Amino acid sequence: MVLGSDLRRHGTRRRRGTALAAALLLSLGPALAACSDDEGGGSSETPPTPTVEQTQQSPAATAPADAGAAETEIKQNWKKFFDPKTSLEDKQTVLENGARMAPVLQAFSGDERGGQVEAQVSKIEFTSPTEADVTYDLTLKGATALPNASGTAVEQDGTWKVSAKTLCALVQLSGNGSPIPGC
Repeated sequence: MVLGSDLRRHGTRRRRGTALAAALLLSLGPALAACSDDEGGGSSETPPTPTVEQTQQSPAATAPADAGAAETEIKQNWKKFFDPKTSLEDKQTVLENGARMAPVLQAFSGDERGGQVEAQVSKIEFTSPTEADVTYDLTLKGATALPNASGTAVEQDGTWKVSAKTLCALVQLSGNGSPIPGC
């Protein structure tokens, strides 16, 4: 026997040490298991399922659900709006806030040059499901008068329309500098 050792006390210390190690293992065990799972997730909980709101805020939400159909409609409606043969009433149907913008539209179409312009859309970039930047060439009697012009299209009441601000910008270009009611 080793001098100064007491077998009874040594056995008690060993049992206390074993009990302490077991308690430590039981309390730290779940935390250690969570940190060392094989999939690297750190948790055995199932991740939340995305909701409709989360899906709508994804990068895909920068275009309408059917971007191809929207592009086709934008091109058709811009062609219709800028066609000198289209009546003012029909132009209002493809102009944002058409009824309210009627005086501006009349001023634009009443101008000799405004009644002779046509537009050819060359590029459409959606900025949201209901708005798009439109690049177009404005022609006057068949000759390109304003190449690579920038405008916007908006979806309003289920129809893609020429934005009011696009019309206002064109009226400003052809106007005499005085304020335009409605713009």
